[in-house]
Amino acid sequence: MNKLDRYILLRLFTITLFVLGMLILIFVLIDFSENSDEFADKGADMAEIWGQYYLNYIPEMTRLVSPVAVLVACLVLTGQMTERLEITAIKASGISLYRLIMPYLFFGLTVALTVSYLDAFIIPNSNAERIAFEQQYMSNSGDRIDRGGIFRQDSDSTIININFYDHNANIGHRVTFIEFEEDRIQKIITANRISWVDSTSTWVTDRAQNRVFRDVAFEEFDTEDEEIELNILPRDLTRRTSDIYQLTYPEALEYIESIKRIGAGGIALPQVQLYSRMAYPISIIVVCIIGFAIATERRKGGKGFYIAAGLSFSFIYLTLMKVIEPFGAAGTLTPEFTAFFPHLFFFILGLIALIMAKK
Repeated sequence: MNKLDRYILLRLFTITLFVLGMLILIFVLIDFSENSDEFADKGADMAEIWGQYYLNYIPEMTRLVSPVAVLVACLVLTGQMTERLEITAIKASGISLYRLIMPYLFFGLTVALTVSYLDAFIIPNSNAERIAFEQQYMSNSGDRIDRGGIFRQDSDSTIININFYDHNANIGHRVTFIEFEEDRIQKIITANRISWVDSTSTWVTDRAQNRVFRDVAFEEFDTEDEEIELNILPRDLTRRTSDIYQLTYPEALEYIESIKRIGAGGIALPQVQLYSRMAYPISIIVVCIIGFAIATERRKGGKGFYIAAGLSFSFIYLTLMKVIEPFGAAGTLTPEFTAFFPHLFFFILGLIALIMAKK
């Protein structure tokens, strides 16, 4: 690493940090202005708003706006060097653009790895605190996936149906538990209510009716406070669209496996969410390449052109990720393709733009 590389890295870091701070500040001010009335109506005090909500929102905002901040830094720095003819002088000294982009790629890779680590192990804890605040003080009516008529396959030979589940009390109402072997029903348990007991980590029925089927007859009897062995946990019955964002990568993978195990539907959505989280840091490297390639040539408009190009590119990039996501959640496209295709597409565009740039 020579002096030029250190200069580029320091300038990229400084500009990125400044842009990141400005974007987060703007986001917080806009969000607070939109939700201040709701905070007041629900009785949230300022300590909770700023300490539990916004303080825990900053890591997630940092993850989301990092590609934009890095793109603006690449455009501004490279644009300045181009306008001052520094790029021309560097190329005249025998340094190619492919060599000059190396500190940009190193910076992008460093930021991408940092964001990936934070998203894998740090940000989920902050998201859990923030989402808990939102559930208490803000309207999240569309966040629930499971609302009623819940069916789960506890094992290869057992199925449970819960007509309504109260996620606040961990109580299911009008429950039917069916145990079968091959094509024959062995046992049916119906209960008005089933409750989760934290102390024993078991489910307990209230006034359950049991029917045990024999070859030519069946036996019927009632029980109270009967423990039922289930491999289903309360979290398996209270899924939300925000669940994946509150889990570390290992926890999220285990969560998806548990959804497969219990036979719940809608598995594509959390898969798309998780793989999109994993793929998102790639965008930081992609914007480094594209920002550098765009700004290495002098263009009319100067800095205004570079900023406008950066905002337009960010909008198109984000739009493609959001447009393709519902197709993955619906199962039309595979979750892996949905998560990685936008980044691969713009990575190829970035390579083409770099190759076409004047050497």
